[in-house]
Amino acid sequence: MEPFLAELGKRLTRPEAVLVVSPHWMTPEIRVGVSGTPETIHDFRGFPAELYDLEYPASGHPELARTALALLEAGGWSARADDTRGLDHGAWVPMMHLFPDHSVPVFQVSMPTDLGPASAWRLGQTLQPLEHEGVLIVGSGSLTHNLYDVRWGDPNASGYAREFTDWVRAKVQDGDHQQLISALEEAPHATRAHPTTEHFLPLLVAAGAAGERQPGVLIDGGIEHGVLAMDAFVFRHSA
Repeated sequence: MEPFLAELGKRLTRPEAVLVVSPHWMTPEIRVGVSGTPETIHDFRGFPAELYDLEYPASGHPELARTALALLEAGGWSARADDTRGLDHGAWVPMMHLFPDHSVPVFQVSMPTDLGPASAWRLGQTLQPLEHEGVLIVGSGSLTHNLYDVRWGDPNASGYAREFTDWVRAKVQDGDHQQLISALEEAPHATRAHPTTEHFLPLLVAAGAAGERQPGVLIDGGIEHGVLAMDAFVFRHSA
């Protein structure tokens, strides 16, 4: 996946800022990171020591972050600014590949803990006007995420992970947002692919920000460790 994201970063129109919605920041009410100098948060355990030395010293964008906050409040969401939290690994890991020179400002918007598929889509719709401010909206997660089934180093994809991935791919590429919103109820093996929902919901935020009937272009990331689908999608934004 890393080479594909690096190539995508070269082809994208350089944004004024990147807004990341990550499964690793969930709060009772939405928070918007408004720090001008967000720190790199190493919010994981049990990995090689060198990963904890990685830093992504991008600046934040307090002005655009507060624009996002205003959009959320106008859209009826309960939201507030957070000037202390840094970037979790759901934000800085993809950013390291998209913009490795860390020259593009980054800020995060948290997901409320009671977010569901339909409200995730609506959250994306609420944030969509940021496109006109030059903001790239990134939904960071994992197309499948069952850590109980992980087989470290196994190159063979599990059948259930492949079936779920193929179903979601088809709906994204068809721009079938109603089916996509229903994926965790209707897609094959959905409960096993996502025992919890937080890694799937950012996809719906990104799709919602793109608009109805906007198909996603697939970046095939394969399936790692037997069950972890690493696909990404790029959406055409609506006018």
